Amino acid sequence: MSNHGSFSGNPKTEWTVDDNGEDRNMVLLEDFSYIDPDGKKWNAPKGSVVNGASIPRPLWSTVGSPYTDDYRRASVVHDVACNSQTIPRKDADVMFYHACLAGGCSYSQANLLYAGVRVGAWSIARCTSRAFTKESMLFQIPPTPSSDEKSLQNTFQTIASELKGLSDEASIDVLDAVINKHVKF
Repeated sequence: MSNHGSFSGNPKTEWTVDDNGEDRNMVLLEDFSYIDPDGKKWNAPKGSVVNGASIPRPLWSTVGSPYTDDYRRASVVHDVACNSQTIPRKDADVMFYHACLAGGCSYSQANLLYAGVRVGAWSIARCTSRAFTKESMLFQIPPTPSSDEKSLQNTFQTIASELKGLSDEASIDVLDAVINKHVKF
């Protein structure tokens, strides 16, 4: 096990289509898990529905999309943890950071991904517009970002710029200090 934890293997999934015709979700065909640096096991049981990293759509061009790169396995356990009624979102996000590193992400990428999910948690509570719906993203030609999207993108760009100046092994507390300067939970 690396100093950032380890995965039980690779998740086995199947794409699904929900009642609304949405096809971004996947169902786990087998149990999957991650053991964090403190030895806590984060389970993603067979039958869990996941939809990739919880990165707001307006940040996909900056951070990455839900199913790309070395954070895919981290996103599986993060999705299940975020859907739990008993796990605080902040705990799930910290686990995601370590799982990203265990999955092969660089520190700078894990920092950005952590900021992305923290800003995502903040934006869900803050933004009430349709700015983040599939329809608003797909059917605007050319895409015209809403004021909420522009604000979110600008906030994230500011955070990302500050994160670039940190050392590779900056603590979660240091990352949170940068994020919390710009978003209030």
